[in-house]
Amino acid sequence: MSILFSPLSIRSVTFRNRLWVSPMCMYSAIDGIVQEWHHTHLAQFASGGAGLIVAEAAGVVPEGRISPQDVGLWNDEQRDAWTPIVAAIHARGAKAGIQLAHAGRKASTWWPWAEHQGSVPQSEGGWTTTAPSAIAYEGFAEPVALDADGIEAIVTGFASAARRAIEAGFDVLEIHGAHGYLLHQFLSPLSNLRDDDYGGSLENRARLLLRVVEAVREAAGDGVPLFVRISATDHADGGFTPDEAATVGAWATDRGADLIDVSSGGLVAHQHISVFPGYQVPLAETVRQGGRIPVSAVGLITAAEQAEQVLAEGAADAIFAGREWLRDPHFALRAAHELGADIAWPPQYERAHWR
Repeated sequence: MSILFSPLSIRSVTFRNRLWVSPMCMYSAIDGIVQEWHHTHLAQFASGGAGLIVAEAAGVVPEGRISPQDVGLWNDEQRDAWTPIVAAIHARGAKAGIQLAHAGRKASTWWPWAEHQGSVPQSEGGWTTTAPSAIAYEGFAEPVALDADGIEAIVTGFASAARRAIEAGFDVLEIHGAHGYLLHQFLSPLSNLRDDDYGGSLENRARLLLRVVEAVREAAGDGVPLFVRISATDHADGGFTPDEAATVGAWATDRGADLIDVSSGGLVAHQHISVFPGYQVPLAETVRQGGRIPVSAVGLITAAEQAEQVLAEGAADAIFAGREWLRDPHFALRAAHELGADIAWPPQYERAHWR
């Protein structure tokens, strides 16, 4: 029996397998509203056998978007545009998740294929960014340090976006605390130089993330699985460490999170990452603490046997993949065949089901 293709139940939701689609920004929204591209892009993974599809980072407030072309969940029009996409995912047997995000000092940037790089000026549709401290990401505009009212607005924004996500039909919520975005900026001493209750000790640096976890859990209710994505290391001297990530993961689960989605990096441009297949799996294993904290693993996991081995060795409870799904939207159907797992294919595709 393949572990990768065994079901997994979290709270009121049962996933048909443990091979999931990571959130990947498409930079294709208009005023934060998803378009036809998003519908086709996300529904195809459900046809391809994914157990869970987590849609891209959605800005919980307008200034929380990575770029002006990012999706959002700060108003009802954006919520309603998600509803048919979620329905399409459900119709194909998969579960749908959304990543709630605020980019902090890495907001208001040009999208990857734009003619420019760095921060978008206000004259071109950009905005002033915020962060725990007035320290710019290398090459970006300097942010404004959040005051007490600004911090309260962040917590409120996450909670409001969570409610809209549930109203749109999403099964899973994920809080984005990784890749150098706002909550990660608070966690790391490289970007957080505050001397108040949100800076200094690890407990203080984790305070905003944990408040967001509590607020989202309250907004979502008891039945909805809540994930938290973290960067378990900054890959830079003096930054956030795997041991700190394990501690924060435990604190988050104590406050209502159900699974820690373990990634790494993204906080500083001078990071040094050694990249190889499964390079982030050891970080997931550290955060998992021998099975005490449910985690998912990600990072150049591109083959069925590789994904199965990660689970068999106890390094993670589920697998997130990104680029491999872009290369092959039917990754799960292929992986199941390679592992000899008997899973249901869409009846429209049965003629291609190798027997």
